[in-house]
Amino acid sequence: MKHKIFNTIAFRLTLWFTGIFTVCSGVAFLLFYFLAAQTIQTRIDQELMDNASKFSAIIRRNGLLGARELAVVEAQAAGEKLIFFRLLYPTGEVFASSHMSYWKQVHVSRNALQALIIEKKPIFETISIRSTREKARILYSFVAADAILQTGTAMDSSTKFLSAFEKVFMGAMGFIIVFSALSGWLLVRKAMSGVTSITRTAQNITGSSLEARVPRTGNKDELDHLASTFNAMLDRIEALVKSIREMSDNIAHDLKTPIARIRGFAELSLTNEENLDDYRAMASNTIEESDRLLDMINTMLVISKAEAGEEDFIFKQTNLSLMIQSACELFAPLAEDKNIRFDHTIEEQIFLVADMKMLQRAFSNLLDNAIKYTSENGKVSVIVFKESDLITIKIEDTGIGIAPEHLEKIFQRFYRAESSRTSAGTGLGLSLARTIIHQHHGQVLVTSYPGKGSVFVMTLPYCNPGVI
Repeated sequence: MKHKIFNTIAFRLTLWFTGIFTVCSGVAFLLFYFLAAQTIQTRIDQELMDNASKFSAIIRRNGLLGARELAVVEAQAAGEKLIFFRLLYPTGEVFASSHMSYWKQVHVSRNALQALIIEKKPIFETISIRSTREKARILYSFVAADAILQTGTAMDSSTKFLSAFEKVFMGAMGFIIVFSALSGWLLVRKAMSGVTSITRTAQNITGSSLEARVPRTGNKDELDHLASTFNAMLDRIEALVKSIREMSDNIAHDLKTPIARIRGFAELSLTNEENLDDYRAMASNTIEESDRLLDMINTMLVISKAEAGEEDFIFKQTNLSLMIQSACELFAPLAEDKNIRFDHTIEEQIFLVADMKMLQRAFSNLLDNAIKYTSENGKVSVIVFKESDLITIKIEDTGIGIAPEHLEKIFQRFYRAESSRTSAGTGLGLSLARTIIHQHHGQVLVTSYPGKGSVFVMTLPYCNPGVI
């Protein structure tokens, strides 16, 4: 369980959140600590410089004797443990000082004196007093031409303040780490709840049950969009599975009929072993039914490859008007046999970039259906024209028509309405036609009224710019 938690995105995001928050807080605390230390040191240095200015003024007015008295008075006033004063000759010899019992371990720094003499500006240094383990800030400054003031002040209060600040910092950092970890974990878990819901839904889905859907929060955020996308994918998968099941049932039904016929022909021939004509009839019928099966299988393969984008369509400049005119002439005898009035109005010189064989196959399937399902003395009309950037091919008949509830289903593979099952067919013609038209970036629409006829309209983009 621990191993799984450590590998989760929530755990890693919590670590990142905690780490970033801790680093930012640490930088803020350190910056504040540095500014506080600098401010305290600047204030102490200014106080020491003010003391040096006092000594300079007293020496100019009362001489070195006045400076001696000032050193004692100032030390007593501020507290002998808080500040001390020494007056030195440039050689380092002490000629006056405040009470130094507390500051006896503070000696004159030769390096500081040398730096003061060379640079001619006040020298500051911070030292540690061994006996008290405290720090002191020391100033060396000229207060007269031949007199140097060494003064120092204890940094006890500032040290305590910074020490207290460090303790507060450590405690605050501990609280920040714990707080950021807990709050980060809660926030990340809440943010990831949508992903958890999607994962749970995906785990609950099986091959036999695709009804589960991810609930949407309504926040319209990324996770809500992911849930919508996931649900749409499940809807598509469910529709595909349902389509596959229906197609499998239809395939089984449509394959059963020709196979049963082949078997029946064989049984008839076996019961008439001495009749050679029966064997020939059986062979002829078997070839016919086998061709029908092969045509069905090949059509299924064309549809599947085209829908998957794997079918090799050969697009080239095609005279659409001539192609449709030839197809109409080919079907004219079939319409004449049924005494059907067959009219066609085709606008001349319509050129299109298309796969001529595939497009001819799609048109022929629609025209064949129009003639097949139109009774004797009926009418079939074909109209082709170009308008703006669209080419329209309209096939209208006065046949049996299609019920409204079947209009969308007739383009599904192997689907056949009850009214059409009396005629020969595989239920693949319309599906193939629509697939071919879609590959040419066109559409197939149908309007129909039972008992009055149907109108199939194919629209194709002129010159097929998308295909080119």
